[in-house]
Amino acid sequence: MTISVTEAAANTAGPQPAPGPRMSWIPGGTFLMGSDHHYPEEAPAHRVSVDGFWMDSAPVTNAQFRTFVAETAHVTFAEIAPDPAQYPGVKPEFLYPGSLVFVKPKGPVDMRDIRNWWKFMLGADWRHPRGPNSTIHDRDDHPVVHIAFADAEAYARWAGKELPTEAEWEMAARGGLEGAEFAWAPTSCRTAG
Repeated sequence: MTISVTEAAANTAGPQPAPGPRMSWIPGGTFLMGSDHHYPEEAPAHRVSVDGFWMDSAPVTNAQFRTFVAETAHVTFAEIAPDPAQYPGVKPEFLYPGSLVFVKPKGPVDMRDIRNWWKFMLGADWRHPRGPNSTIHDRDDHPVVHIAFADAEAYARWAGKELPTEAEWEMAARGGLEGAEFAWAPTSCRTAG
């Protein structure tokens, strides 16, 4: 989870001082967003313009999220038992707090089915990232995980910031590499055919 602060007027005049520590200025501009070669929901690639904005330079850490929880008594989505009225037909064993946890497959699996490597685990939450018997002890600087959109919004409000839009996030993630498939590989790695 990263958070941002938009400064529309600063797009041409330059940014004001950073509104918080560990934030980087992302200049506004127009870029090619999306992809015609990957997931259907990313298509079609299209031109998008965004104003300049400040964005956290690193994901929110366990230590930062712990401070937020201590000051607000926030309970995350993964820590709340699902309401059966919102999930008609759900199996009773899934009506407990939990989250999806990555479980490395023992061998090749059908990559079209995420259940082959993601498992719903009762008791998995931000304090217990690999399930109820795990801990974040000695992981203060690790990114917080098992955070739902509502949790991220609550943290951002508390921090006096906001979540970046999808376009802002993609622009920042591209690092100025127009049309590159990956920020770490400016040239295409697609195979011909």
